[in-house]
Amino acid sequence: MAYSREWVEERGSEDSHGRALWALGAVVGRSCEPGSKRLGRELFHAALPAVSEFESPRAWAFSLLGIHEYMRAFQGESGVEVLQKRLSERLLSRFQTEGGGDWPWCEDILAYDNARLPQALIVSGNQLGHQEMVAAGLESLQWLTEIQRSEEGYFAPVGSNGFYPRHAERARFDQQPLEVCATVSACLDAWRVTGDEKWPLEMWRAFSWFLGENQLQASLYDPTTGGCRDGLHPDRPNENQGAESTLSFLLALTEMGALDSEIPLRDESTPAPPTGGGSRGSV
Repeated sequence: MAYSREWVEERGSEDSHGRALWALGAVVGRSCEPGSKRLGRELFHAALPAVSEFESPRAWAFSLLGIHEYMRAFQGESGVEVLQKRLSERLLSRFQTEGGGDWPWCEDILAYDNARLPQALIVSGNQLGHQEMVAAGLESLQWLTEIQRSEEGYFAPVGSNGFYPRHAERARFDQQPLEVCATVSACLDAWRVTGDEKWPLEMWRAFSWFLGENQLQASLYDPTTGGCRDGLHPDRPNENQGAESTLSFLLALTEMGALDSEIPLRDESTPAPPTGGGSRGSV
């Protein structure tokens, strides 16, 4: 929509629609306010039918995450469950047919918000009791965390200045806060499903990127404003503090808090994550 409040596209973005459905699912699944929950559910169901025609794996993933959130409140709705099964199997099939060998991915390029795709497989497969789906999500997420790591061991997401085409050189910069948030969330769900201690370690590695544990040793989080800088250039941080970046930081911080609160509920044999070298105290 333009500033004049006129639509400028005949057909909207699949990714944006998937994100909107995800947001509505979160309102339904998490809100304690009856009016918000009721309106969110109405809009969720109005937005749901279009998803069946989507062709973007990333839009499928966003929609699946929205369905997962929605089912926190309304587990067992047959129409929603049917779509969840259809979309998740479609996404799994794409990973199986497009991936293989040293490239366990569903497309010929690693683009943006990458960790959301394996996250969608993990949470959907767990909810559906589909172990092959969970395994595919865990495998691709493990691969993603391994390639998004600098020689020094810092989290280094695929850069947005060219991304990472298959059989080509990956873009090292510009590194985006969106990727960090997605990785933290995906690793949290991987830990919830498996209990494997490596996933909290990967959460801490990714989250510490915000606090200066990155290739430039530059903090993206700004304690004077509470905001987050927009990304990491080859020689400096982007000093702009946009909404997407700040929300990415805050959502990742919330996920780290969820990890802290859930760890005591685990079996005592599950090790706690490291303290992050004091990083938590600087937020």
